[in-house]
Amino acid sequence: MTLLADAAKLPTIDAGPYAFRMLRSGDVEDLFAIFGDPEVMRYWSHSAFEGIEGAESYLRQIEEGFAKRTLFQWGLVRREEDRVIGTGTLCDFNEPHRNCQIGYALARSEWGAGVMSRALPELIRFGFATFGLHRIEADVDPRNPASIRLLEKIGFSKEGYRREAYFVNDEIQDAAIYGLLKREFTGG
Repeated sequence: MTLLADAAKLPTIDAGPYAFRMLRSGDVEDLFAIFGDPEVMRYWSHSAFEGIEGAESYLRQIEEGFAKRTLFQWGLVRREEDRVIGTGTLCDFNEPHRNCQIGYALARSEWGAGVMSRALPELIRFGFATFGLHRIEADVDPRNPASIRLLEKIGFSKEGYRREAYFVNDEIQDAAIYGLLKREFTGG
C-alpha cells in the first residue's frame, strides 16, 4: 500500500458539484467556522475551538500528518465557490492489514442538503482505489443519527460498540464502530 509517497500535495477528488482538495492557509477561517461550532463538534472526540488559533494549530497538524503520510485530510468545497464547507479524512492506517479510519465534518449551514451523501462515497472510492485498502472503519457517536444514516446508506455495517470511549465537554461518550469492506462498496 503506497500512501502517496511521492506526492507533493493531496490530489483533488471530484465529487460532482463538490470536490475534496488540499487544505491551505487561506482556509483557516472556514475551518474555524466548522470546528469552532459547538453544534458541529457535539459528537466529536474533542471540543470546539475557542479561537482562530485553534484552527491555525489544527491546520498545522493536518500538514504535519500529510508530511508524515499518517493523516490525509481534505477540505470539501463547492466547485463554484472553492470555500471549505467541510472536511474528509483518511487516517489511522494499518498498512499490513490494508485498513484505515474515515472521518468527516460539515458546516452546520450545509446540514440536511445531502452534501456528504454525494461527496463521501468519492473519498471512499479514492481510499479503496489509490491506497489499496480492503477495509474502512468509522467511529461514530451513537447519539448522532444523521451520521449513522449516512454511513449505512453508503454501505457501512455496525460491528461493535465501545462503551464510554471518550470524555469530551465534561461528559462521557460512547462510540459505535462501523466497517465497510471493499467488496461491499457499491459507490454510495
